[in-house]
Amino acid sequence: MLDITPKDIRDRFQKSILNMAAISLASGYITKPAVPHLLINSFKNLASVSFSTDYSFKQADKLKEAAKNAPAQTAAPAKGGKQEEVKKEEEKPKEEEVDMDLGGGLFGEEY
Repeated sequence: MLDITPKDIRDRFQKSILNMAAISLASGYITKPAVPHLLINSFKNLASVSFSTDYSFKQADKLKEAAKNAPAQTAAPAKGGKQEEVKKEEEKPKEEEVDMDLGGGLFGEEY
């Protein structure tokens, strides 16, 4: 006998729906499972535009008010804390970017 419960079937079905939504979002081919994600991402984009411009709408106004009333997230670090670590990271020399010709192979190798 198989030891498959209804919960196992439901979990696998939900996982397959999530995979289908992820593939849809990555490929740009719209499917029903991807629609909620597309709407939420669109709202996030509109909200970010309203924060940086004078354009506004009712929901964005609520977000702006919530952001103004939120407690400050920048607390002073304790002595010997993260501030020293940040300074050490800033002192590291930056690596130079290498320009690669896109005319070669798939991973930059030339034939």
